[in-house]
Amino acid sequence: MTRIGQVIMLMHGGDREEARNRFGRLWAEIGEKGDALHRCTLAHYMADTQDDPEHELLWDLRALAAADGLDEGRAARHDSSLVVRGFYPSLHLSLAADYLKLRRSAAARGHLARARAATDALADDGYGNGIRAAIDRLEWQLGEE
Repeated sequence: MTRIGQVIMLMHGGDREEARNRFGRLWAEIGEKGDALHRCTLAHYMADTQDDPEHELLWDLRALAAADGLDEGRAARHDSSLVVRGFYPSLHLSLAADYLKLRRSAAARGHLARARAATDALADDGYGNGIRAAIDRLEWQLGEE
């Protein structure tokens, strides 16, 4: 997780290409059957480094699949404040945004509804409020379509 976090900082610093390359090397180490928390985290952020919306969608689908295989005990061993249910609003929001970019409105609406339904797992804090606001913005964009 430390190495994944370092690459996330690189990505947030603006070097998407280098972040994509480093995430790719980490993914090769972790593999499709590796630790679900590592796969979920890496795939979720790897999606944000993609230039092609289809590739972004594939990485976000990998993140969702990894979350589906993640149990609360594993998340808590990394950080006692992590709750797997809290991952789903962001994961479904990302998928909704991907599908909107690909002009697949029905799929976007479906994931947006799942994102909104899962927001009860979010705290009333900056992160939770940010996710809720992003859901509202995407909902508005879909309504304008």
